[in-house]
Amino acid sequence: MLLVLAFGRARDALIVMVNLPLALIGGVAGVFLSGGVLNVATMIGFITLFGIATRNGIMLVTHIHHLMNVEGVRNFREAVERGARERLVPILMTAAAAGLALIPLALRGGQTGSEIQTPMAIVILCGLTTSTLLNMFVVPTLYLKFGSVPGETTAP
Repeated sequence: MLLVLAFGRARDALIVMVNLPLALIGGVAGVFLSGGVLNVATMIGFITLFGIATRNGIMLVTHIHHLMNVEGVRNFREAVERGARERLVPILMTAAAAGLALIPLALRGGQTGSEIQTPMAIVILCGLTTSTLLNMFVVPTLYLKFGSVPGETTAP
């Protein structure tokens, strides 16, 4: 609901939400890598992962809107391609910074006190990997197919 209010279009909000299943793919793989047990730690990892994945989608869609509304790009396809190119580095840097910070936690698997940190870190790392890789291909493609042109007056 907040995304619909922010974008003004239900289609744009749904396209941003496509990041959640993309993150879920890696998160589920991370659960299996960490022992196949769904517990509080892995659930916290999923919540964190969904937040990061949603933010990446918001960054992409918002930048496409910015290109069309502020920078004056009139060709919708060009705006989506340019938006994906220009948001590639920020999205990769966000994922890399979070991933590098979580690697030590993920590697502490058998040590005392890491029972919560390790499964959470593995879920986030695996989910970030799939979400980031797929976000840069799937979301722009879906936005080209189903996205809205900012300023369009048709109903969502």
